[in-house]
Amino acid sequence: MAHQEAIKQLQSLIEDVEDESMKETFKNMHQGNPTETLVRFLKARDWNVSKAHKMLIDCLDWRITNDIDNILARPIIPAELYRAVRDSQLIGLSGYSKEGLPVIAVGVGLSTYDKASANYYLQSHIQMNEYRDRVVLPAASKKYDRHISTCLKILDMTGLKLSALNQIKLMTAISTVDDLNYPEKTETYYIVNAPYIFSACWKVVKPLLQERTKKKIQVLQGNGRDELLKVRKEFILLLELAEIMDYDSLPHFCRKEGSGSSRNGTIENCFSLDHTFHQMAYNHMKQQAVLMESVSPIRHGSVHVDVPEPDPEDAKIAKTIESEFQKLGKNGLIKTLSGLKFDG
Repeated sequence: MAHQEAIKQLQSLIEDVEDESMKETFKNMHQGNPTETLVRFLKARDWNVSKAHKMLIDCLDWRITNDIDNILARPIIPAELYRAVRDSQLIGLSGYSKEGLPVIAVGVGLSTYDKASANYYLQSHIQMNEYRDRVVLPAASKKYDRHISTCLKILDMTGLKLSALNQIKLMTAISTVDDLNYPEKTETYYIVNAPYIFSACWKVVKPLLQERTKKKIQVLQGNGRDELLKVRKEFILLLELAEIMDYDSLPHFCRKEGSGSSRNGTIENCFSLDHTFHQMAYNHMKQQAVLMESVSPIRHGSVHVDVPEPDPEDAKIAKTIESEFQKLGKNGLIKTLSGLKFDG
């Protein structure tokens, strides 16, 4: 009852907004499901109506200021540059869960972010978010005959190294955009192929996370194949085994031991621009660009997007990760030096 009252209060506040641009961008956000969007922002602020209202208004301002509604009409061109982005910012759609949720694969460890400027990587990430919300999720809802508004993410930590610290600023910017403007879009995060460096950081970061966030994160053994295909789900009166997804929906790095996040441009690799998902997404953006050109000329080149100030708690977590990486680097150097033998 308290949650229903919070939804009504936030709905009333949003209905009182007079700015037509805000109304329009809110429509583009909720895709015909305004209540679900209100609930997402309320969850992100622990059902505090005033905080959720501020968060949502800030999000609408951000969308208007950065013309997010038209970002899908700004494909990264030429195609060779977009391929370079896809080869160094590893993300893809590998399939759907048993419940119809899109399975998003992310190659955290092998993403290098070194083939283009930071603006292109941030632009690409936001385009993936918008394509997911405007195309993938509505299509999944239609296919499975029920409203689907969230996805599953499988994060592959293969290849994670201390050099990832060089990209901490960009990754923090991407995370901040997601946290403040696309809250509660992921049902569960599955972490696979986790090396020691991740395990060490996870022990330090986990206690800092909100309980709601911790419940969403599952660190699986090895490549996670067996647990993703058949895991335990707890119900009120019984414990039963249930499949999360079929084998065909597993990302390539989960299919066999030691496969890792292959960066070869094969059709089986869901990160590759040659994969059906990326081909459809890129063609969609090019078509949107043609439609936009018919209305008014558009600039080519990267899109500059303002990154909001991170939430203080999120900033603290990012600082902790950076500090832990630096400690691991120093410890690794000490271990290396202590292992050296010198001729007397």
